[in-house]
Amino acid sequence: MSLLHHCLVLPIVLPLMAAALLLLLGDRQRRLKSLLNLVASFAGLGVAATIVRGVDAAGAAVYLASNWHAPFGIVLVADRLSALLLLLVGVVGVCAALYAEAGWARAGVYFHPLFQIQLMGLNGAFLTGDLFNLFVFFEVMLAASYGLHLHGSGWPRVRSGLHYIAANLLASSLFLVGLSVLYGIVGTLNMADMAAKLVLVSAGDRGLLHAGATILAVAFLIKAAIWPLNAWLVPAYSATSAPVAALFALMTKVGIYALLRLWTLLFSPEAGTSFHFGGPVLLYGGLATITFGALGLMASMSLGRIASFSIIVSSGTLLAALAIGVVSVTSAALFYMMTATLSVSALFLLVELIQRIHQSGERQSQTFSVPPDEDTNLDDEQEPLVGRTFPVSIALLGLAFITCALLVAGLPPLSGFLAKFSLLAALSGLEDHGRASTMGWMLFGLLLVSGFAATLALSRAGIQHFWAPGGRLVPHLKSVEAAAVLVLLLSCILLTLYAEPVMHYTRATASALHAPSSYVQSVLSAKSKAAP
Repeated sequence: MSLLHHCLVLPIVLPLMAAALLLLLGDRQRRLKSLLNLVASFAGLGVAATIVRGVDAAGAAVYLASNWHAPFGIVLVADRLSALLLLLVGVVGVCAALYAEAGWARAGVYFHPLFQIQLMGLNGAFLTGDLFNLFVFFEVMLAASYGLHLHGSGWPRVRSGLHYIAANLLASSLFLVGLSVLYGIVGTLNMADMAAKLVLVSAGDRGLLHAGATILAVAFLIKAAIWPLNAWLVPAYSATSAPVAALFALMTKVGIYALLRLWTLLFSPEAGTSFHFGGPVLLYGGLATITFGALGLMASMSLGRIASFSIIVSSGTLLAALAIGVVSVTSAALFYMMTATLSVSALFLLVELIQRIHQSGERQSQTFSVPPDEDTNLDDEQEPLVGRTFPVSIALLGLAFITCALLVAGLPPLSGFLAKFSLLAALSGLEDHGRASTMGWMLFGLLLVSGFAATLALSRAGIQHFWAPGGRLVPHLKSVEAAAVLVLLLSCILLTLYAEPVMHYTRATASALHAPSSYVQSVLSAKSKAAP
């Protein structure tokens, strides 16, 4: 347990120190910078795996910064939910770093320091135990994302980047306003302390409390890409570079996490008249977001836009499922969040690789071992099919794309299907929950519709890029690019093979979220150590 407490600060300190060293190296020693970035990313993944194991065995862990106990000092808290998201950041971060080393890391200056600062912001947002530091890490993450989004320059990135920055600056402003209102009512920013003191808020101040929580929720919902506040996402994510887009798939989960954390703490059954405040709005907003994302999938031809709309569908699914407030649905939603994040990140990496296949222009010459005659089968362009070399790179990309399509659409037999099936099973078992049952059936239907839309969109994209005639070049794949995609897809396959223990973990996570007293007690009972 002592080792676990000390590990909590490492996901923040490691990328911070790595970014500082990378800045000191400047523009020289590019190989050393690449190596340092990869080592720091792999080390972060190892620390995240250690925290997951420790939290699963020993429960929530609390780190008291500067040895000040809560609520007076800064605390870092790792429970099952934050540990799970740390592990997702570690896996996606390693794969994005690997892919970037094929070329994108050299497309502009300061890619590596910005990449590590982005990881630090994500890790800090998932670990912090108070709202002000959540805002700090929120801003650290966004500041790094602005530079990463514009990395490689180009007018599409600049145009979408301006919209992206404007939307996030609005979210940050609302965050501060909501934060100030809540502090004025409750008198603390520590989330566990706020949950404990919420019952003391007078009836006359409840309206102001709800107003502050609503303003704060809007800031998180902008980041979570709820409709109609998600117009910035598709242009921004589809215009940026492949490794950055894969990393950005995690950023909507920061908004989801913040909403889930605060709403289960502040508006739990112990909150009295404030219990489940805003739940219907989140539910209807999630359903509208799924509908918008499904329509976007059907209307999209570009793989980048399909991947971006897939993120919107997953965000809507998570918001609607978490708003229902039932342990079984929350557990299935957490499993869905894991496979959706990993599969969409893999799809973003595949976009650039697949686009190398289909290019208008000259066609690569083919060597045929059998000269054409009257008995030779010809293709649509009257070229022989017999003896044609089948490029290994195209075969690998095709298999990777099929795997990714199955995961994103939720088709059997991979973890995407298991995640959607577990969600559908949980939703169909809500007969005893009154209004939640009706809303659950609406979500049930939209899940099927969104899966059908994703299947059609990805099938159409696969036909366009792999089967349609036109100028083709055999793509050159670098080993790090293939390894990055392979690790993400293998992670999803491992989720399929070990679905039962992972679902056991998510069930324990959901149970703890809906009974937050253990989280509150762990934070407030953590004692500072006596000075020597």
